Amino acid sequence: MKRCALLLGILLPFFGISQENPLERIILEDDSLRIIATNPDHQVQIIYTRIDRDRMNTPGFKTYTFGLDSNLYFYPASTVKMPTAAMALEKLNQLRIKGLDRADQMQVGAVTSPQTPVLGDASSANRLASIEHYIKKIFLVSDNDAYNRLYEFLGQAYLNKALKAKGFTQTRIIHRLSVSGYDTIGNRLTNPVSLYHDGELAYFQNEVYSTFYPKLNLRNQIRGLGYMDSDDKLMAEPFDFRYKNYVSLSDLHDMLKVILFPESVAPHQRFELTEDDYRFLYQYMQMWPRESEYPAYPEFSQWDTYVKFLYYGSKKGQKGGPVRLLNKVGDAYGFLTDIAYIMNPETGTEFLLAATIHTNANQVFNDGIYEYDSIGFPFLQRLGELIYQFDENRPRRRKADLSKFE
Repeated sequence: MKRCALLLGILLPFFGISQENPLERIILEDDSLRIIATNPDHQVQIIYTRIDRDRMNTPGFKTYTFGLDSNLYFYPASTVKMPTAAMALEKLNQLRIKGLDRADQMQVGAVTSPQTPVLGDASSANRLASIEHYIKKIFLVSDNDAYNRLYEFLGQAYLNKALKAKGFTQTRIIHRLSVSGYDTIGNRLTNPVSLYHDGELAYFQNEVYSTFYPKLNLRNQIRGLGYMDSDDKLMAEPFDFRYKNYVSLSDLHDMLKVILFPESVAPHQRFELTEDDYRFLYQYMQMWPRESEYPAYPEFSQWDTYVKFLYYGSKKGQKGGPVRLLNKVGDAYGFLTDIAYIMNPETGTEFLLAATIHTNANQVFNDGIYEYDSIGFPFLQRLGELIYQFDENRPRRRKADLSKFE
């Protein structure tokens, strides 16, 4: 063992790996992680933040990174739903309408094609749509329509300007997800939205057109050898991501940190949420789908880990254990991403882990042929397991009190 440690100490600097970075050491020492993480085709980026508590249970943070590059484009997919959910709660609070809250009825109109309306939601207890119900669906099963409706409530300009003002400068959220017919202009237009309290109209927002576009200097936004168009025709040319969503891994990591530990940043960087809003988010960010009554997901009754890539992977028929993830995943175009706070209230283990990996060997986008099962999910699961083992076994001065999140 001493010889191995000595050899590792010699090799680490040779590979540009710092001995002071436990994240890099863990990756280098594990063959399955190292082979994938050091392959430039996979464009792996990882952030691990260690959390230590003082005698008042106040958290302190130490962050380590691997391959981090905020100017290298990756498609964030459903991870954009996390800041959108937080911003929907913030906007509702900023309306300052007496009595109006996140559980009140929300209706969506349709003015310009291909917009579609919403009058209710059969999966809610009262069969009405609401900001609260949409947020539940976002974190329980990553529902696309739920995100789209909150995007329409916020409007493109409001959402992006507010996030930028909080310091999230490597972010652009500029389109709906998994709905056909919307071009760049269509996504600038957001539907009229009405909010009701006790059956009476409390707030009306007309159709909004956004002229604000976040300008980011990103690499690799035009990439690949081809893509399938909307008619399932193979186009033998690179795919253009310049008008697609983007949130850097650093911004996603910091957004989650701000949601979970708002006291760790200056007031102007926080989301404007109530204590009850925070409790609500913590509950549904970690809940297994089977634990929810409204909405109910019987199809996931034996698949707790459906959207828990880090640590649990994505195997069907898997029940969750004492380790909980307050997280948001994204998967599309061969990109897999998970932004997670991983904790075990029984042991006091807690840390932040964010990772993204690209798996698209044929370099054709939108064909549905990606190496998620053979490379992506196993990599994220193994990464989460090893970081968890390391973090649980490292010395701590005090056991964390995690009752805030239970």
